[in-house]
Amino acid sequence: MDNRQAMGSWLSGPRAAMEEAGADFGYRGEQLGLPEDGPNSIARPGRRLGALCVDWGLCVLIAYGLITNGYSPATSNWALLVFFVMSALTVGTVGFTPGKRLLGLRVVALRTGTVSPLRSLLRTLLLCLAIPALIWDRDGRGLHDRLAGTVEVRI
Repeated sequence: MDNRQAMGSWLSGPRAAMEEAGADFGYRGEQLGLPEDGPNSIARPGRRLGALCVDWGLCVLIAYGLITNGYSPATSNWALLVFFVMSALTVGTVGFTPGKRLLGLRVVALRTGTVSPLRSLLRTLLLCLAIPALIWDRDGRGLHDRLAGTVEVRI
């Protein structure tokens, strides 16, 4: 093995090195019984981040225009509150936020397929804390989804 190959495996991460060694991890969502691609497959991180940006931008606009009447240091705090309320209500009733709908995503409970309001409230609370959303498992689900028993899938 030359130095370039060793450097490449280090940069690719432990999963790529294990796959080169012959380990089979399967695809994201396989352990959850979800398809590999198409409708009801695990949402990719890019779409999830895009939906979050759309939702956050919408909440900042609401806070900026309707609550603080212009920019102030409190605008971002109000935006977080608007995000919490919007996310808890929309995910708990229809299964998606405006950003998720725009990018073709929805949140489903693993056991029932629909997200109850209490499950949505827990998921949203953990999402607003930010740290649980940054810890992912091998299926690409954040800790907030794991603790709430939900998964974000493609429509």
